[in-house]
Amino acid sequence: MRFPDLTDLTDAGTRLFDRVEGLAGRALERNLRLGVTGLRRSGKTVFMTALVDNLLRGGRLPFLDVAASGRLLGARLQPQPDADVPRFDVERHRAALTGPDARWPDPTRGISQLRVAVRFRTGSTVRRVVQPTVTLNLDLIDYPGEWLMDLPLLALSYGEWSAQTLALAERGARAALSAGWRGWLAAIDPAAPAEEEAARRGAALYTAYLHACRAADTLLSIIQPGRFIEPGDLENAPLLTFCPLPGEARGRGSLWALMEGRYDAYKTHVVRRFFSEHFARLDRQVVLVDVLGALNAGADGVGDMKRALETSLEPFRHGSGGWLDWLFGTKIDRVLFAATKADHIPADQHGDLRRLLDTLVADARAAIRFDGAAVDTMAIASLKCTETVAVEHEGRTLRCVQGYPVGRDRPTVLFPGEIPEGHAIFPPGQEAPYRFLDFRPPPGTGADGRGLPHVRLDQAMQFLIGDHLE
Repeated sequence: MRFPDLTDLTDAGTRLFDRVEGLAGRALERNLRLGVTGLRRSGKTVFMTALVDNLLRGGRLPFLDVAASGRLLGARLQPQPDADVPRFDVERHRAALTGPDARWPDPTRGISQLRVAVRFRTGSTVRRVVQPTVTLNLDLIDYPGEWLMDLPLLALSYGEWSAQTLALAERGARAALSAGWRGWLAAIDPAAPAEEEAARRGAALYTAYLHACRAADTLLSIIQPGRFIEPGDLENAPLLTFCPLPGEARGRGSLWALMEGRYDAYKTHVVRRFFSEHFARLDRQVVLVDVLGALNAGADGVGDMKRALETSLEPFRHGSGGWLDWLFGTKIDRVLFAATKADHIPADQHGDLRRLLDTLVADARAAIRFDGAAVDTMAIASLKCTETVAVEHEGRTLRCVQGYPVGRDRPTVLFPGEIPEGHAIFPPGQEAPYRFLDFRPPPGTGADGRGLPHVRLDQAMQFLIGDHLE
């Protein structure tokens, strides 16, 4: 009888240990999907780029517990799990922010994704016995805010959506922008026989109205359907060739019936697809908001942004017993609303900016039961472009900001104005006094290799992913 060689036993034991260690490592490997969206000009691309850059470099994260405690071992970009989703081009976007002619990167046009593997020492005594190091696979999904605002369409019939959209188009700054499309509506009969040319004409006028809303100085935020202004490979597809119509449902073969059918097709093939393939798989969500831009835009801009935020919260509403409410309410367990560009105002006003965002979402949050989901608001700057400085003026000390305003090639000290307090943002009969300027990335951004400078990005990261880095 041949006894096993001691070397064979040692090798077998080593292989078994390696296998067990590998299985333990995979068991402790975690996955988290974070959705990043926001209203117009809110800085989604910069947020994604700065978050990834700071994880990779780890030098500016004092309020991210895993980094502050010295447990962060490093991070690395990994192949993304969804082969059919475009990759978020973080290298190109960082180059735009840090190059010799530093500029803001191109805005979000569609969905994109990036995976970052974060390696850290566990803070749990029990887990530390099994394996001291753990990996979090963080999947970041960037998508336009209009796509989020499309989700409530799943609960609306064509008639309901038409009535809501027409009522909105007749108010405030939208009335002038929608005049051409509403003039066409007044001249047609929704009960008339369906004609493709009529459908295409109505859709073209409605799409032009949506583009005008997006480009308006009043920063109008409610854009539905979202694919009308960013069609991608759906351009000229019939399911983008419809528009709201007045009145009630009409019979088969009518223009109304044609538009209704295409609206239903849009919900099925575009909205439900995005819901099932992407949104329903998210674990966390951050919604970025350009509050300063809305203040510059005036009362119409702020009012439209408030309605847009309420609409963006609608997918999280539940309690009606519907399948949509149930699934949304049980999957996403943390939502952060972040007022961006906080560095465009002095640091002592950041608290006022956050409180103003709280005011804008207060009604919607009060009407929604998140069923265990955590919600927070913050004032952040994904990329810090200014410094707060004190200036003496007529016997007063003013807190100002110093940076490179967009369009200027030298640093400038400016008093940007003050964030309003309370609910009377625009007193009746007064013009909007807000003139908050946009700043560009300063020369030398990121040159120290510590990660892109920011304001409270690490606090946002702690809220969104910190519990998965314990």
